Amino acid sequence: MIRNADHLMTEIRELAAQMRKNKQIASAGKPHLAPRKDRSEIASTLACGVAEGVARSAAPVYAWFVLWRKSMQRYLLCLAACVLTLPTLAQTKNPVSSVIKEILPRQTKNIEAAVDAMPADKFGFRPTELQMTFGHLVVHIAESNYLLCAKASDTSAPKVEELKETDSKDKLSAAVKASFDYCATALAKTDDSKLGDTIEAFGGRQAPRAFAFIALASGWADHYAAAAQYLRLNGILPPTAQKK
Repeated sequence: MIRNADHLMTEIRELAAQMRKNKQIASAGKPHLAPRKDRSEIASTLACGVAEGVARSAAPVYAWFVLWRKSMQRYLLCLAACVLTLPTLAQTKNPVSSVIKEILPRQTKNIEAAVDAMPADKFGFRPTELQMTFGHLVVHIAESNYLLCAKASDTSAPKVEELKETDSKDKLSAAVKASFDYCATALAKTDDSKLGDTIEAFGGRQAPRAFAFIALASGWADHYAAAAQYLRLNGILPPTAQKK
């Protein structure tokens, strides 16, 4: 297309030059002050002017076309690069279970540190009469870890001693750490191949196995947030708020 445009511009310029030359030749044998021009001379003058006007008006259009072509080339290159990366993104295996495994170490560290940060005499603390005690929260964390990690991994949770919110800090803290150890072992063997399997979720209702993975992620975030609030209400900075 560009070659055709270049060729057209060249022909227009040559035509204009030839018409200008023909005009000069035609008027060479006439007196300088000719009373009137014949029709052929007028036609030649008009054609020459038109050709020159076309050449001048076509120049900016041609320049715009060249810039447009370069912009389109860059756009198509970027588009091709994006398209080529799609297969790579699509080849990511086990996105759900992989993300949970990535989240687990960070949440394990934060929650265990939050439990350790609360003084032993504050495990019976509750913000209001309608809220659970900190000890109850710790028991809930351990129990939900065993339940959901077993559901997600399609394994049986180990039988452990039943916990009470009035148990000592050492016992409750050790129970939370043991539950996270179980989750790390159980989830390490998981992939996304069983996400569509049916499991029994809270309240006995049926749900896909993916529910357990999602509940783990949301539960860890909720549990740490609750523990952080209990700590702050007792004048203690949560682990993630402390200066490194």
